[in-house]
Amino acid sequence: MTGSAALFTDRYELTMVDAALRDGTGHRESLFEAFARRLPDGRRYGVVAGTGRLLELIDRFRFEDAELEWLREHEVVQPSTLDWLADYRFRGDIWGYREGEAYFPGSPLLTIRATFAEAVMLETLVLSTLNYDSSVASAAARMVSVALGRPIAEMGSRRTSEHAAVAAARAAYIAGFDATSNLEAGRTWGIPTMGTAAHAFTLLHDTEERAFRSQVEALGPSTTLLVDTYDIAQGVELAVKVAGTGLGAVRIDSGDLPTVVAAVREQLDSLGAVDTKITVTSDLDEYTIAGLSAAPADSYGVGTSVVTGSGSPAAGMVYKLVARRDDSGEWIAVAKASKSKLSIGGRKNAARRLDSTRTAREEIVYIGDGPEGEAEFEPGSRLRPLMVQLMADGVADPAFLGAAGTRAARAHRAEVMQELPIEAFRLGRGEAVIPTTYR
Repeated sequence: MTGSAALFTDRYELTMVDAALRDGTGHRESLFEAFARRLPDGRRYGVVAGTGRLLELIDRFRFEDAELEWLREHEVVQPSTLDWLADYRFRGDIWGYREGEAYFPGSPLLTIRATFAEAVMLETLVLSTLNYDSSVASAAARMVSVALGRPIAEMGSRRTSEHAAVAAARAAYIAGFDATSNLEAGRTWGIPTMGTAAHAFTLLHDTEERAFRSQVEALGPSTTLLVDTYDIAQGVELAVKVAGTGLGAVRIDSGDLPTVVAAVREQLDSLGAVDTKITVTSDLDEYTIAGLSAAPADSYGVGTSVVTGSGSPAAGMVYKLVARRDDSGEWIAVAKASKSKLSIGGRKNAARRLDSTRTAREEIVYIGDGPEGEAEFEPGSRLRPLMVQLMADGVADPAFLGAAGTRAARAHRAEVMQELPIEAFRLGRGEAVIPTTYR
């Protein structure tokens, strides 16, 4: 994706900058932190996603002539601030949890050090990216855990906006989905793509058999034939008749799925198509996938529930100023005092305590005044450091970017899931599977 991302923000970010530059405080070095006070209801862990996208968006956060002219025309800020914005590019430092990492309430997912004016403008961009992508990834991870190794494809582009569709496909892939139907996600992020035909293709033809023959002639017998347009049993029989016993798969998109899948498996075997797979779609979520665990389904396709976070479309993250330099140059911790929206001031560092079986038992957040004096983890303490530097002097670490960064995040997520206690994967309502402790 190209073009400026500078107006992917809220007006009050710029009006704060305008006032702070005028009174001189806009140049104070500051620390902002993104974190979630709690997990969505019933979730026992979250999965960080969106970091790679965010780093690329920050690099594109530049005010070009078109953006400056619009701000001038609408008198959003004063002329001197427009001059400052014309030269703006983020030059600060960013630390955070690796993409694909598990997180818990209070986890310091992202820390940004820059001047107040540089950093505050990123609030909306940070939250819109991390809140959505992490919500999708957290829901997708639950689906992957109950799929018990069966492949899952993301196919929810028609259930969200065009830009969110690409982000959702990427987040689901990081969380363990195997492919997406979205071609832009394939092009931009290197995600495997899949897809064959919808019911409209069958309805286009005079008979179901003619539709199947057309598809097999175009894509070969290893294709997946959609067999529930009319009668499923008849569709399966025709599919094997047309493609032969080497048919790749049949797709079922309706009906009482556990019963239908069992019947289709029996029918395929009786026809000699013992290697033909069964893929199931039809408004699946983690609960329906879990309900199919005993059925002979081979793979799943998920749409609406994954791109909407399966009931939690935002992860509830916030972006707060936690420390700044005073007039003497000393770092001081700052925090909002509201008891109902608790924030803890100071620079954070974090580690996860593992037991002798390398199972996570505690999220430890270390608190300091500023960026110096990060916690040194005791040797032999079984603490796994969680924070890495993502950007230095405005330049992102290339290891976290592009298709390669997406694959790395997917691999990291798979490793992290091995650390979580078995209770993390229960679908019933519950609290975070490990506690967060502040030191």
